[in-house]
Amino acid sequence: MSELLVTEDLRKTFGGIHAVDGLDMAVEDGELVGLIGPNGSGKTTTLNLVTGFLSPTAGRVVFDGEDVTGRKPYEVSTRGIGRTFQISKPFGRMTVFENLLVPNVSYGVREREERVWQVLEELDLAQVAENRADALSGGQKKLLELARVLMLDPKLVLLDEPAAGVNPALMDEIIADIKRINDRGTAFLVVEHDMSVIKELCERVVVMNAGRCVSTGTFAEIRADERVREAYLGGA
Repeated sequence: MSELLVTEDLRKTFGGIHAVDGLDMAVEDGELVGLIGPNGSGKTTTLNLVTGFLSPTAGRVVFDGEDVTGRKPYEVSTRGIGRTFQISKPFGRMTVFENLLVPNVSYGVREREERVWQVLEELDLAQVAENRADALSGGQKKLLELARVLMLDPKLVLLDEPAAGVNPALMDEIIADIKRINDRGTAFLVVEHDMSVIKELCERVVVMNAGRCVSTGTFAEIRADERVREAYLGGA
């Protein structure tokens, strides 16, 4: 596999706070990677830097061989990076179907509608297609957000705490959906505090602390790493 996403000495400071402090990280084409660490370790800031919601103080973001450092979010998304957020924010007064018409894609009208139904069926949302988005459960809103991302046919999807506010039964379905999409070649970088989700999903795990990568490896390897146990996992 080749490197799809690379951060090189990535840094972001807010006043005197080093939120991301020289992060070197890579996600390979088609890989499913977990990104974990204690609160304040820089995980969400990293996603914001990769997707253009923040500009780095220093360093580079390279995606699919192209330097995308400081690009606007819409420019990053059109190059193949999709992203979800900790708190799902659908267009509440619009239907689920209408929410999937929002992403800026190159399909014609008929092809776009066909793609919407394809994505809704895949994520088991077709039965609520005509429901208002603000009437969905927390888990369904997470699925809707993922569905909007899939409308872009991304090469890489960044998921920010997909298990937050989701009941365990639906989370099992979301995990299965992510695995199925990954099997087709889409890479994922998953920020998550629920270690059972990380263990079930991720082939490799990157651990951040104080804005830096302190360890990377399989879940078993990082769990056995004393630095990780001290910084995050405790006695887990």
